Amino acid sequence: MSKFFINRPIFAIVIALVITLAGLMSMINLPVARYPQIAPPTVQVSTAYTGATSQVVNDTVASVIENQLIGVEHMDFMTSNSTNNGTYSLSIQFTQDSDADMDTVNVSNRVQRATSQLPAEVQQVGVTTTKSSGDMAFIFSLVSPDGTYDDVFLKNYGSNYMMDAIKSVSGVGSVQEFGADYAMRVWVDPSKMAKYGLTTADIISAIKSQNMQAAAGTVGEEPTKGEQQFQYPIVVQGRLTSADEFGNIALKTSNGNVLHLKDVARLELGKKGYNFAALQNGIPSAGFAVSLQNDANAIQTIKNIRAVLEEQAKSFPPGMEYNVVVDNTKFVSASIEEVIHTFVEALLLVLLVVYIFLQSWRSTLIPMIAVPVSLLGTFAAFTVLGFTINTLTLFAMVLAIGLVVDDAIVVVEAVEYELKYNGKTPKEAAIIAMQNVQGPVIGVAFVLCAVFVPVSFMGGMTGILYKQFALTIAVSVAISAIVALVLTPALCATMLKPHVPKKKEDTLHRYLNKFNYYLERFSDWYGFQLAKLARKLWVTVAVLVFFVVASLGAFKLLPTSFVPAEDGGYYMIAVNLPDGATQGRTLATLSKIRDLIRYTKDKDGNVVEDPDYDTIFTVAGFDLLGGGQKSSAGAIFAVLNDWDQRTRADQGVGAKIGKTFAVTGNGVPEATVLALNPPSIPGLGNTGGISMYIINKGGDSTAVMAQNVNQFLAAANQDSNIAKAYTTFSTGTPTLKFDINREKAAQDGVNIADIFSTLQTFYGSVQVNDFTEFGKNYKVVVEAEQQFRQNTDNLNMLYVKNSAGKTVPVSNYITQHDTGSAATITRFNNAPAVSINVTPSGSTGDAIKALKELAKTNLPQGYTYDWSGQTREEVKAGSQTVIILGLGLIFVFLILAALYESWKVPFAVLFSVPSGIFGASVVPVLLNFVSPHPLANDIYMQIGILTLIGLAAKNAILIIEYAKVRVDERGMRPVDAAIEAAKIRLRPILMTSFAFILGVLPLALSSGAGAAARVSMGVTVAAGMTTATFFGIFIIPMLFIIVETFKMPKVKGDDTSNDQDKD
Repeated sequence: MSKFFINRPIFAIVIALVITLAGLMSMINLPVARYPQIAPPTVQVSTAYTGATSQVVNDTVASVIENQLIGVEHMDFMTSNSTNNGTYSLSIQFTQDSDADMDTVNVSNRVQRATSQLPAEVQQVGVTTTKSSGDMAFIFSLVSPDGTYDDVFLKNYGSNYMMDAIKSVSGVGSVQEFGADYAMRVWVDPSKMAKYGLTTADIISAIKSQNMQAAAGTVGEEPTKGEQQFQYPIVVQGRLTSADEFGNIALKTSNGNVLHLKDVARLELGKKGYNFAALQNGIPSAGFAVSLQNDANAIQTIKNIRAVLEEQAKSFPPGMEYNVVVDNTKFVSASIEEVIHTFVEALLLVLLVVYIFLQSWRSTLIPMIAVPVSLLGTFAAFTVLGFTINTLTLFAMVLAIGLVVDDAIVVVEAVEYELKYNGKTPKEAAIIAMQNVQGPVIGVAFVLCAVFVPVSFMGGMTGILYKQFALTIAVSVAISAIVALVLTPALCATMLKPHVPKKKEDTLHRYLNKFNYYLERFSDWYGFQLAKLARKLWVTVAVLVFFVVASLGAFKLLPTSFVPAEDGGYYMIAVNLPDGATQGRTLATLSKIRDLIRYTKDKDGNVVEDPDYDTIFTVAGFDLLGGGQKSSAGAIFAVLNDWDQRTRADQGVGAKIGKTFAVTGNGVPEATVLALNPPSIPGLGNTGGISMYIINKGGDSTAVMAQNVNQFLAAANQDSNIAKAYTTFSTGTPTLKFDINREKAAQDGVNIADIFSTLQTFYGSVQVNDFTEFGKNYKVVVEAEQQFRQNTDNLNMLYVKNSAGKTVPVSNYITQHDTGSAATITRFNNAPAVSINVTPSGSTGDAIKALKELAKTNLPQGYTYDWSGQTREEVKAGSQTVIILGLGLIFVFLILAALYESWKVPFAVLFSVPSGIFGASVVPVLLNFVSPHPLANDIYMQIGILTLIGLAAKNAILIIEYAKVRVDERGMRPVDAAIEAAKIRLRPILMTSFAFILGVLPLALSSGAGAAARVSMGVTVAAGMTTATFFGIFIIPMLFIIVETFKMPKVKGDDTSNDQDKD
């Protein structure tokens, strides 16, 4: 085939141009993302039961909805939170292969079946079902720097005039709003109500009857007798619109005097709820956290959101502006930009290596033409495979530089050999060289594809990650092989010139001649050492055994992880005060923490602002760990400057998290403070660390469950693998228990429901109906004035009417007790559970293993545990290194057996692999003793090891192919054949290996956004390829000698020469 294209070089160039153009067109149109679509589909369900406690919400809402939802098609797991402010939120995660839209429909249908069983107050509010990952990929705030507008105006402006446009952006799942809607607040005065003999039922009835939409009809509406000339629609004011109008609602008449609502209540346009209070850099603001759909293109979606914000900002009222707090795609863009820089650096280093070895610009130019053709052709395949340009595919491209250049180098070096030593013309040299290297080129391509393609069929999230990487490499290698067989020999025949000794060497070539001299001396020494080793084959076996044992030991010493923690440009701080703490206390503590981390001391001891922080956004009332709202909880989003402004180690997110723990440990004794990295993979939870659930299947009360969980946490916090294990669950929230004397109420003719509704109105608020303002509908909310809600001293001012119409105080029927309760009740798969967040002291894998052991010994009968978020995927993946290695080795063996028609030769190739695994496992262990960021056996290391199997096998093939020809066709002894082949192939092996090692060196030395993943993979492949090269060039010839001299039993009727042993 190659001879055809050598004779028709234009044909070969046209094929290359077609591949290049197809790749360029695809690259321009391909979407860009941080990861492929790997987050499982997630559906969120939410509602509210105003005034209800967490236990009431759990019993009347959570259990009803979840009994319907358990077992919904393709469900993986579900978790829910019921809170003391009446909110209910449920998150359902589905299996990786399910359809997110169909999942949403199935959930919605089941929720609909449960709606009729929910309390009337919940049915009135409604249950919302959305397709959303809940990962808060983008957070922005509205602020008024000059104080023109308060936080209520800002939040409602955003809700009314911006949310419709943002929610309409393709890819947006849901928006969590940190603020409150407007509401017509009716602050009733119990003392005045008692004076006039009014009850809450009277107030609510009056509002309902006098604030209602009325359709009065039309005067002169058909049919008429034909005399009517006009029709007159009747307009009456049904719904009220202002506080004054609501204040004039008539409650009752006495002696011709009308008692109005304003006589017993204070009315204002205020907040619907007081659950959240947001501050940006200390300025009151309204926050909006956008969660994307699981299948959204994050970069494009957030780009579109930013465009909407820019457009909306043009019509902002004076004194209002928006600020972006968190934008996860900044990390994606910066990370991909870093990978592209690495790509360019790798290409230049490869160019340098190729020139040093080939020592001709013409010879160097040919591989540099072949590399872009192969890589651009891979982009064309992305379109067919449905891949995106993401960190995994770009990593694969960086590694592919070293792989695809190998094929071109092998061809060019073989042609140069014929030109230099045999005096052939370029065309003759190309034809003869291709006859020699065509087999190895095809063999290496098959082997590398055999390594990568099978693992792409693994299931789950791990399978998707492997698939993107593996198929990118496989496609680039396949195209590279085609280019090496089609374009490279044609270019060699066209561009290379016969070797003519120069009369005078320039300075550069004098240095290159010295390089050649030392390489020749090394080659002679190398051949001598091989001859010595051939007489001591047991040394090779011993070294291989050592490599295997050392590698196994190193893997046991290496910590394990799913993916490395990255510097995402921001971190989160979860703050929890004692249960029952008011929002005011929480807000004060958040401000205190903000000042502690924002300000630092300079060399002179002066307090100065830390220049590394860009924005600090605080939200009081947001429970970051437990989910939902809690007055004693708060969250801080600490956003740092861009990575290029933070180049020192103490400016990274990890260092800032450490500083936060340090300054808050003694500085904030009144709260528990946890600084957390965001999850490494978007869509898998809100925070990094380990997410664990202790599940109560024994029917224990919340108090007993809390006791058992605390015992488990006490044991966990003693474990060396765990830095901190923490839960926000507690039954210590100060609670007043009201016992209703039902017997006495019945005797007095008092309806129990009236007592409950009166208590709810005064202490919890009641949403009566709606009013319209600013073109939107808002709620009318009735609640007691704050001075009457501070304690229960005024309970005797609350009245209900009995069956005789007389007012009686509710205190006649209530006995109160002090007790404790859970502020938030969590469920996991419809069972009571406790959410635990764990910060590992080292790797997540070691901490997970420790937690499993602790669960066995510390959880009582009837309790079990499970995982969520990124932890769940890590547990599912397990330690797949053995499976990956096994799959790679098996398929390489089968391909080699088919190529060489021999069961023996593949062993010579495969036994060289431990030399690469040795470096890939031992070097990270050694680096962990000195590195501040330990390397772990994560998915990037496993991908790197997979690559090494193919690379180590490639070096072996280059030697064994030549040696086997000399044994089978020339009758040489295996020892002589192995030594001669090794010496001939030494230069191309060193050239391709150095090209690959230097090509991945920028990965191993990375910094900036996404550096942890690049370093993990770069160190693995660079270290592994280094040992595979320097040990492999000695081991591979010895393995060939061992295999060829080993007597295998002859298969009857097998006359294949490849199975014959030669001395």
